[in-house]
Amino acid sequence: MNKSKCIAFTKPKTAELLYRDIPHATESKDVAVKMEYTVVSGGTERANILGTKNVGPNWPKYLGYCGVGYVIETAPDVQKVKVGDRVLVYHGIHSDYNVRKENEITKVEDDAIDSIDAAFVIIASMGLGGVRKLEVELGESAMVMGLGLLGMFSVQFLRLSGANPVIAVDLNKERRDLALKFGADYAFDPSDPDFVQKVKEVTKGKGVKCTVEVTGVSKAMKQALECASWQGRISLLGCTRVSDCTDIDYYSQVHCPGIKLIGAHNYVRPKVESYPHHWTHHDDCNAILDMIATDRLQVKPILSRIVKPEQAPEIYTQLCDDPGFPLGTVFDWRDN
Repeated sequence: MNKSKCIAFTKPKTAELLYRDIPHATESKDVAVKMEYTVVSGGTERANILGTKNVGPNWPKYLGYCGVGYVIETAPDVQKVKVGDRVLVYHGIHSDYNVRKENEITKVEDDAIDSIDAAFVIIASMGLGGVRKLEVELGESAMVMGLGLLGMFSVQFLRLSGANPVIAVDLNKERRDLALKFGADYAFDPSDPDFVQKVKEVTKGKGVKCTVEVTGVSKAMKQALECASWQGRISLLGCTRVSDCTDIDYYSQVHCPGIKLIGAHNYVRPKVESYPHHWTHHDDCNAILDMIATDRLQVKPILSRIVKPEQAPEIYTQLCDDPGFPLGTVFDWRDN
């Protein structure tokens, strides 16, 4: 059967493997890519398959914004890539074929980079964008709230930025242990009744200068404010889809100490040219590819499992029901 496979969320808590006609580069700037791997973004995809607040209301939904593959066809006006190039695909879907516009394609220039590593680059770029906006200075304390994919990359980027100490925070002990291997100096459980006191102790009573809030949970945001230093900065990298915490005192916790709350959604980037602390999507992706090539950034320890598309129903049932969903889940589209 000469069809393309794709994963769709057909109704709440339901993922199916569907078949469609193979898409082609039929319009201006189109690039058709045969995918090798796509990465599951647990937070975003869980919110969508559950149909939570602040996600699109229509079904079916097609997710899968991070992947890598090879160009098989281009529109005549495409200039940056050609057939045979290995590329990152931004905001495609979980499918063996994707067609995206040229500006959503980034060429992987270094043949030595493993495609599994490259598959995570777009998600990593989101973490890097959130860290950049904090404008971290050498020696400033930093904390990451939430150690999913974005959080694990943020820990590494904060370490590379010269933050000291780097504090990693998550309910899951295995993830805290992995963050320590990635260079975090401390890893704390936010459910610990002494959590805020411990953060204050390791920052010599001053609190945290730079925080990346990745959970999107209002309670975590409240804790981030409790841990923040005078004139601290908090990068809101996680999507806070449900604002269910009503006991934040914005006057005493934000206004008086001069805390900066920084929206760090990945769409809020320069589109054409990078400038300090605000890089384009392509520039960040290329920087990350270079960091992987020079062993400055680790990806493989984040990889939990590689699965076939046919396993999608069970994979997404687990995502819906299991808060300990494996960190790095990758769909393998090769030979499909």
